[in-house]
Amino acid sequence: MLELYRWSAWHGHAQVLWDVNLQVQAGQLVVLQGLNGAGKSTLIQSVMGMLPRTQGRLLWRGQDLTAMASHARAAAGLGYVAEDRRLFSALTVRENLWVAVTPKRRSQAQERLRDVLHWFPVLGHMMDRPASQMSGGEQQMLALARTWMTSPDILLLDEPCEGIAPVLVEVMRDALLELRGRGLTLLVAEQNHVLSPDADQVLRMVGGQLSAAP
Repeated sequence: MLELYRWSAWHGHAQVLWDVNLQVQAGQLVVLQGLNGAGKSTLIQSVMGMLPRTQGRLLWRGQDLTAMASHARAAAGLGYVAEDRRLFSALTVRENLWVAVTPKRRSQAQERLRDVLHWFPVLGHMMDRPASQMSGGEQQMLALARTWMTSPDILLLDEPCEGIAPVLVEVMRDALLELRGRGLTLLVAEQNHVLSPDADQVLRMVGGQLSAAP
């Protein structure tokens, strides 16, 4: 279970999150709704340890991650898919998929690669293509696939279906729901209500604070 207690976060001197309390049960799909600037992305990024200043307490499976750096949180099982994808544009699809896989997870990643090619067969035809030569939707598939290759136990996704073609939105949605069906925990920020109908919890963020969606 992911737990936040009185969690606050800042961008520079500006406070964006205010005393957020959140519990995400193991195997749940939890969706964060809210307008641009409401704090959804800040919440996702702060859980991943990407902001220099936070306050409060963060637990994952009972382990206190509050003081941990982002790489240590990743090693503890947190996986992050950014809204801007953050791919290595000069690297090929194959290189992007394998770049973050540690030696001890290499055999497991081979199994994950089969998942990737099942969900996103188009990537199988692009293995030697630089990421810079992919469409936005193809890059989004690659971003999710790269994170899945690292064997996360929880996925933190920032607008995974934003700005991509409707047919690819459905592909992305189906892949994420299959992961939830396997017991993976997902915390997703979205505006377009793609995953909300299937979510275990839908929470609304307004002014850096959370409440249950109406």
